[in-house]
Amino acid sequence: MKKLFPIVAFIAVALASLTMAGFAYFATQEAARIKFEATADDALNRIDSRIDLHLSLLRSTHALFEARNGGISRGEFKAFFEALGINDNFTGLRGIGFLRLVRAGDEAAVERAILHDYGASDAIYPATTTLPWRTPITLFEPLDPSNRSSIGYDMFTEPVRREAIERAMADNQQHASGRVQLGQETGAAQTFTGFLVFVRLNVETAQDGIAASRSSTSGFLYAAFRARDLFQTALSRTPLLPVNIEIYDGKVDADHLLFQSETPPASSFGNRLLVSRELTIAGRPWTVLFRPTSAFSQPSSRAIPVMLGLFGLLLAGTIALVARYQERAYDAVSLLHETTEKSLLEKDLMLQEMKHRIKNSITRVLAIARQTASHATDVHEFSSSFSARLQAMAASQDMLTRSRWQKADLGDLLRIELGQVFGKELPEGILSGPEVLLDETTTQALGLTFHELATNALKYGEAGNSATTLKGNWALKVDWSVEGRGRDRTLVLNWREAGQKKLEAPVKTGFGTKLIDLNVTRELGGTINRDFHDGGLNVEIRIPLSS
Repeated sequence: MKKLFPIVAFIAVALASLTMAGFAYFATQEAARIKFEATADDALNRIDSRIDLHLSLLRSTHALFEARNGGISRGEFKAFFEALGINDNFTGLRGIGFLRLVRAGDEAAVERAILHDYGASDAIYPATTTLPWRTPITLFEPLDPSNRSSIGYDMFTEPVRREAIERAMADNQQHASGRVQLGQETGAAQTFTGFLVFVRLNVETAQDGIAASRSSTSGFLYAAFRARDLFQTALSRTPLLPVNIEIYDGKVDADHLLFQSETPPASSFGNRLLVSRELTIAGRPWTVLFRPTSAFSQPSSRAIPVMLGLFGLLLAGTIALVARYQERAYDAVSLLHETTEKSLLEKDLMLQEMKHRIKNSITRVLAIARQTASHATDVHEFSSSFSARLQAMAASQDMLTRSRWQKADLGDLLRIELGQVFGKELPEGILSGPEVLLDETTTQALGLTFHELATNALKYGEAGNSATTLKGNWALKVDWSVEGRGRDRTLVLNWREAGQKKLEAPVKTGFGTKLIDLNVTRELGGTINRDFHDGGLNVEIRIPLSS
């Protein structure tokens, strides 16, 4: 039970914390939904109030026609329309017009009225119809060259418009049409997606056979709306709302789309905050979809549930850790004992290595001093040359120190190590190979390896002969290449020493040789092969490179 208690405690506390985080998450989502629904309702009210403002203009025009019992000339209608300042105050309204209601076959009277008002004999079109009624446009404002050809167009011949006109025949209410392409009936170069709103006009002198109880229908007043301009104007009031809006005539269908916002919805919300509303305009139902844009900000941060969950898991983990403190303390003591023994072994190896490097450093200093003195003409020249070579040794140590936290170049490492032994000025051609960047472990191991190889070459090989090293005839060449690609790359390095005497393998292996083998084979997982021959010594080192 003691061993199971930490696990049970962790599971219990973690479940409680995750439950709290879940409640906080759902509360955050609900707050975001409520906030966005309020934003959507604000946008819906803007659209509804804007359309109602435009429809009030249609009601005012209807009142004018009723007051004059339908007797409005083109000039009076134009003056009334211009006085309202439509372009400044009613953006999205394409215009207001009047349809004369006549029986099929009685078109001549309407064509005479058009000739009287416009001075042109415009025939009603389409020329023929199988329907009992005709509703040609006789008045429209603003009338410009782009829509002048609409005069005489019979809207009753078009199914969408006819359906709204027939509903307007039945009562005195306004009735909206479905989605139409404004300007399409006249063949205009530019058309607009929009809708129409109709209301019938009853007069005392209407034609026989079309009547209410006290008056007869002489025609229909209508307003034409450009959907995009109308809705953009309604939504452009400050503050701008962070919503993407789609408005459909009736059901949600691509063929019924009246308007879609230019600002796209934020993909991060998906359909999680999708709000659907029904809006009735002039007796016709619309479906309005609202989605948040990237500008929508949630009322509370989603990071709060995450922080609660993380805090709960942290608390559960802490309790579990405390419960297992005694057991882990015992394991820690055992591990500490093992680590201490390993550290002592490493310390002993480091001390041996340090003594060996100090001994080799003294040997290098003496060799450099000896070579420098043999070619110096005076004490000043000896001092300058000797100081420069000692500075090269210090630069090598600096590079090895830097390699603990950054990549080191193989070529630079070789130049520094060889410069410590043979002098700072190395001739061109002694080193050749591509750029190879080494990590910290490889840099340390190869630096020590090159140090040992160079020291041995100075002590025992022809590379230490001043006649070959300082007069340009170098007996040492180092080249390298990289085999393979990606994680299977291998560094292949060849160390070649040439001379007049035959080099023989040493009878006894010294610490330096052992250190080289340990660095290459154990530390770096590579291989090293030495070939002592009549012309000198070849050493091939192969090391796998990290990616």
